[in-house]
Amino acid sequence: MELVYQGKTKDVYKLQDGNVLLKFKDDVTGEDGVFDPGANTVGLTIEGAGQSGLRMTTYFFEKLVEKGIPTHYVEADIENVTMTVKSATVFGKGLEVICRYRAVGSFLRRYGAYCEEGQPLDAYVEVTIKDDDRNDPPINEDGLAQLGILTHDEYATLKSLTTEISGVVKEELAAKGLELYDIKLEFGRDEEGQIMLIDEISGGNMRVYKDGEYILPLDLEKLILE
Repeated sequence: MELVYQGKTKDVYKLQDGNVLLKFKDDVTGEDGVFDPGANTVGLTIEGAGQSGLRMTTYFFEKLVEKGIPTHYVEADIENVTMTVKSATVFGKGLEVICRYRAVGSFLRRYGAYCEEGQPLDAYVEVTIKDDDRNDPPINEDGLAQLGILTHDEYATLKSLTTEISGVVKEELAAKGLELYDIKLEFGRDEEGQIMLIDEISGGNMRVYKDGEYILPLDLEKLILE
């Protein structure tokens, strides 16, 4: 297999059959040694984080496949910490789509004059451009369309899928007595141009609380899969 890209939390390999292999790492995003799913730098390394992330990702992707939601998931190998996925083309140089149920993180930093920490939000969807040099700037629908990154119709699909997928995750967590504050998703197009969920769904890209206390990614996996 051919190494295509070395990411912050995963390495990407191209397979001979046209699919792609994702190798999960123990690195997580954050700043100054503190985990932050919204950060664009590796903040720390947590032993077992890669396998934990893959276990959770497999759990949630299989739930989405059952519901007929389009994803790039093919199969996972927990022992080798890899996931085989369909090949995908990203929007522009990559987008991140965040669904927020509580005012925390960068949302609170930006709009703190108008809200209180932890204030409920109604599945607020925002899009940021993956660009480490520019701190992943937010962009709205018009900006995405005018820059040729995606069309208005594609944005509508992106937003609809985001709220649907986030709702599935939120319900699964609620069944375990957990509350989803926000989640970061990524999407791409398959070979036919259909929009599908890519990347992962794990503790490394969401904030989850129990009785008002933040749950660390590794602890989250144990709570969900126990």
